[in-house]
Amino acid sequence: MIRARTLTGQDLDWNGQAENVWVDVQDVAEEELARLSAAFALNRLAVEDVREHGHWSRAEAYPEHGFITVRSFSRPEEAEEFTERVSLFLYPHAVLSFSTTGTRALEAVWKLVGRESVNTAPEVAYELLDHTADTFFTLADALEGRVDALEEQVFTDVRLNPVAEVFELKHRIAQARRLSTDAREAVTLLARHIEGDPADLVRFRDVQDSFARATARFDSLRDHLTGLLDLHLSLQGQRMNEVMRTLTAVSVIFLPLTFLAGVWGMNFGHMPELPWRYGYAMAWTSFLVVGALLAYYFKRRGWW
Repeated sequence: MIRARTLTGQDLDWNGQAENVWVDVQDVAEEELARLSAAFALNRLAVEDVREHGHWSRAEAYPEHGFITVRSFSRPEEAEEFTERVSLFLYPHAVLSFSTTGTRALEAVWKLVGRESVNTAPEVAYELLDHTADTFFTLADALEGRVDALEEQVFTDVRLNPVAEVFELKHRIAQARRLSTDAREAVTLLARHIEGDPADLVRFRDVQDSFARATARFDSLRDHLTGLLDLHLSLQGQRMNEVMRTLTAVSVIFLPLTFLAGVWGMNFGHMPELPWRYGYAMAWTSFLVVGALLAYYFKRRGWW
């Protein structure tokens, strides 16, 4: 599918226009590629990158045009791992974009073309890359929400074992960090080698900074998860210490009772307590008094 819009914001039926136009191509077919090749000078290596599924983010300044392809997340607000890709061919007075089914950033910028801040080819490219960077911040916000919820559960639910979810989130964060780093390097290379107005180069450096800040947020989230895992292990160790302390207190309480029961259970013939009428009651009284005194002492000291 090919659609086109002039840089003044008017939709048009594309018939080979190559000046002051943004041509967007989705799921390109062979005959559509032939039409585009007749109107635009397309570098063969760039076309191969566009048609290769799962290609990583990269940029290049070819003799015919500037080129950049960037991957991002298709549903960042849901913190899912599904990605999308947009590739841009940059000409002095035209932009050619390729994607499979469109992207969030592409659809948002399509509506902006023709407004005062988006009316040149470099400005279209800048907005596309800037909106793509925004999707990484949306993803970071969603991941932060999940990490905060998990942290609260770690404190409130002693039976929770967050290890599996922590490693799942770390895998998702590592993927996002890799994509944002690749995109930052691609934009850096594009800004370094492409020729243009100094104001346009400043815009590209701004996008580069956005991807760098997104990468820093993912690094911070990864460190937060590592700290959360350490906190969980520490809490588990603390709870185990509390259990062991309780069991130790109970054992110490029963230790003198076991001693007394052992003494009165010896088979000597001359033990004055054995034939005494109240010997059994005295034994139980001793057990209860000693046990109660030890339990009170441990409770008062906070050992139980």
